[in-house]
Amino acid sequence: MGGDHAPEAIVAGVAKARDQYPELEFLLYGQTDQISKLLTDQTRIELIQADEVIGMNDEPVRAIRRKKKSSLVMAAQAVKKGEADALFSCGNTGALLTAGLLIVGRIKGIVRPGLLSTLPVIGEQSGAFNLLDSGANAENKPEHLHQYAILGKYYAQKVRGIANPRIGLLNNGTEPHKGSKMTQETYQLLQADPAINFIGNIEANTVLQNEADVIVADGFMGNTLLKSIEGTATAIMHLLKKTIMDSGVSSKVGALLLKPAFKQLKAKMNQAQYGGAVLLGVKAPVVKAHGASDAETVYYTLGQIEQMLKEQMIPDLVEYFSNLNQASENTNNAANKEK
Repeated sequence: MGGDHAPEAIVAGVAKARDQYPELEFLLYGQTDQISKLLTDQTRIELIQADEVIGMNDEPVRAIRRKKKSSLVMAAQAVKKGEADALFSCGNTGALLTAGLLIVGRIKGIVRPGLLSTLPVIGEQSGAFNLLDSGANAENKPEHLHQYAILGKYYAQKVRGIANPRIGLLNNGTEPHKGSKMTQETYQLLQADPAINFIGNIEANTVLQNEADVIVADGFMGNTLLKSIEGTATAIMHLLKKTIMDSGVSSKVGALLLKPAFKQLKAKMNQAQYGGAVLLGVKAPVVKAHGASDAETVYYTLGQIEQMLKEQMIPDLVEYFSNLNQASENTNNAANKEK
């Protein structure tokens, strides 16, 4: 029930994904009287009545605790109980993140889960990069960003098929000594980890130039970068359109001739094709699509979730951090024995 075009866009996107992925089943939580009339075929789609709705202006923690019969809380509980494998919403971002953390739960060993977004690059070759954390946390520590690098690496390998992802650190300079104390300490942690293909600092003015497959940042910097890119892209497209329309007949004719090129540009910069933002570090895929998402965006996002499930990304992460925790405990035990 969340999003600007709900439930129509959600239902249409689900129906298209159902037809594309025969191994998936969908549980739709919400106002069943509104949802049912939008479905002509309920094959592998189950409707569950949810009497409450968390609005976009609801305070996240309070809403999750008080609106137990909301579609978001009920869907998150289904994931926690093992009745569902993943959680998807176009609704209140803060409420979804809270549900992911408090109901679905963190993977043991993950200190602070982060939000991963996928953005296009603008080089000669088509492609994208992952940004993590893009807004789940306002403040972070170096160890959080180190874990984001590991989480981002797994996502790039499992979902995007990149064997050895290039990991960059968002900073205000490329030199190792640049940035705040936190970014300098993070640089040292990433450089010292042989399991990470760390390529160094990345400045904001080059993030779209295909320099890295995964860029890690604290949530404040990451979210600022994300919104700056989105806002700039929107502003340029509006400015281009206005300039053409205000420049006379010759410009309009030229724009008509360039229409195929403009379509290619729009398609390349279309973030929807990469799916939604993923809360990484919790026990199941928890994915948020933009509130303004249309049916096509919902479809792409459900395909993204299907890939995460097919590649067993979350179980692999659980195993990785379990082994990491065990190795740390063994080291601590050995040190205590020596004392």
